[in-house]
Formats: sequence, structure tokens, C-alpha cells
Amino acid sequence: MLAVGIVGLPNVGKSTLFNALTRAGALAANYPFATIDKNVGVVALEDERLYALQRVFAKGERVPPVVPTHVEFVDIAGLVKGAHKGEGLGNQFLAHIREVAAIAHVLRCFPDPNVVHVMGRVDPLEDAEVVETELLLADLATLERRLERLRKEARANREMAPILEAAEGLYAHLQAGKPARTCPPSEEARRFLRETPLLTAKPVIYVANVSEEDLPEGKDNPHVQAVRAKAQAEGAEVVVVSARLEAELAELPPEEARELLAAYGLTESGLQRLARAGYQALSLFTFFTAGEKEVRAWTVCRGAKAPEAAGEIHSDMERGFIRAEVIPWDRLVEAGGWARAKERGWVRLEGKDYEVQDGDVLYILFNV
Repeated sequence: MLAVGIVGLPNVGKSTLFNALTRAGALAANYPFATIDKNVGVVALEDERLYALQRVFAKGERVPPVVPTHVEFVDIAGLVKGAHKGEGLGNQFLAHIREVAAIAHVLRCFPDPNVVHVMGRVDPLEDAEVVETELLLADLATLERRLERLRKEARANREMAPILEAAEGLYAHLQAGKPARTCPPSEEARRFLRETPLLTAKPVIYVANVSEEDLPEGKDNPHVQAVRAKAQAEGAEVVVVSARLEAELAELPPEEARELLAAYGLTESGLQRLARAGYQALSLFTFFTAGEKEVRAWTVCRGAKAPEAAGEIHSDMERGFIRAEVIPWDRLVEAGGWARAKERGWVRLEGKDYEVQDGDVLYILFNV
């Protein structure tokens, strides 16, 4: 399951956004450290393709259940200067960040005299720098300890020299104030990062929290434009949301929520846009299994081969994989079922080397 950690300084709208996204009721209060323990909410990622497939396999009153893929949102307490040394319960917070696959960095891009900013002003770039500096310092401390061991290992084993060189290059990159994710990747660096995961190596999505007046894209908001420029320089995504509006949407029936979204020029909630950005940041996509018993979405990494996708369904399928019947979801909908799709020659037989595509519907043939 994709886990996205929601981070940022205190009182930038993290917990309000989390409540809206998950309806989990995390404490949102107007003072720092209202969130001390991490709050976790698991939400379904809506996908209209699932319901199109469901209609294909519905037989009278027998309608197959839909099982969407899920995204786990983790609301992590606000970081402050000194977090890498344990300030403000920093050690606990950094441990929570280590557990997630991607970071959604919430940046406040709106003024509000009724909501105290921990730094006393609205400056999303400075906010971002505070958090990133703490993550960098935590990573530097991790690397210093790892480099001590690597240097000893390299003296005893010359084959470790390329790994040591990659680690030292990464350390210099961090010392220059640059996150690990922007370091030019070499095979040795990728191997080192697999063995020594760093906080700043995680993909980041910048969440520009704006007032409702700045929706849908915050084009006239200078703070949003500054965040976009920063994200573009790093190759990161920006999602513009109004946490206040998202909280309101969470309380409305679906039809009224859609009408309110439309009034602000939006077609999707913050949840959908943030989840999709998380998928893109982690190079993930969705494939489906579909039949009269169930229509289900599955998540795999881009580049996954058919046996790996089969393993997401069940480990036995990967171990005993023979081949997969494959059809794009829209073709299956157009045909009206597997039988007619086969008659039209739209179902392909693919082997172990087939690279699964977004929107593929798979039927796995296996033997164990």
C-alpha cells in the first residue's frame, strides 16, 4: 500500500487536510504540536474505470463488488528547528517520516490572522527550508556513521571502493544543502541508498495550501508561484488545495460535494489529486482483474513484468506463472465481456517478459 506522509511546520494546515482526506478526526488545533502521535488514515482511490468494468459484468441483480486500490495518509506532527537533535519531539517525528514511501510537504500560502504561524509570518519557501534542513541534518548524521564503517570495509575489501566513493559523493551533495533525491544517480549510489535509506531521497509532493479565492490553481498567488518554481527546479509535483474547502467537502453528500467542487473550477477533490501525484512521484500505476465475482484494482511499479503483477494478486500466481491474458480496460468495456473480446481478437496472450501497462486487465494462468 502506498504510504504518503503529510509533513510541514506547525499550523500550516496539515491536520485539517488530513481530516478532510480521511475523515479520521485527527486533532486540529491552533497551537504547535497538537499532533504528537502520528495519525493514519486509509482511503480508497476512486477510479471510474472500475465502475465501467463493473457494469460489464453485472448480471441482473448480481453486481460484482468493486475493490479499489488504497492510499495510506500519515499525518506527521509539525517539524521545527532542531528536530534532528530531538527538539519538539523531533526524533519521534523523523522516525515516522522514515516509514513512508513519499512525502507530501504542506506549505501555507494564505494569510489568516486567526491562525497563528509558528514563525510569525507567511513564507512557504522559508517554511520549506526549515523542514528540509532538519531532514538534511538527520541524513548527514546517518551518513557520517555509515561512512565510518564503509571506510573500514573498503580498506579490507577493494570491491567496496566504488560504494565508498558514491557515499562520499552523496555526503558532499548533502553538505551543499541539496537533498539526496537530486543527486545524479549511479548504480553504486542506488545500491547504497537501498542499503541506507535517507529521508531526503524520498519523493516529495509540494502541497500549496491556499484560501478558497485562489482556487483552482493559485495563478495569482505569489506564494504558489514561488512554490511552483522551487518544485520545477527539483522535478517535483505541486498540488494546490484549500484544506478549509476540503474539510467542508468531507461533510457533504457526494452530489453536493461535486457541485461545490465545480463552483471552484475543480473536477476532483484534493484527495484524488494528491493521491495521483503520489502515484506519479513513486512511478506507480494501476492494473485490474475483472469478472462476475469481483472487479479489483491493483498497484504496481512502472516497468513491472507480468509475473510481478501476478504476485500482487497472490504469491502462488507469481511462483507458478504460465502466461497472462491481457486487454486494455476500455477494449474490454467496448466488447462487453471476455468472450466477445476474444472473438474480436482483442485479448492477447503475454509471457513472463511482458511489461504491464496502466489500465491493463489481466487474467493470470498459473500452476503450482
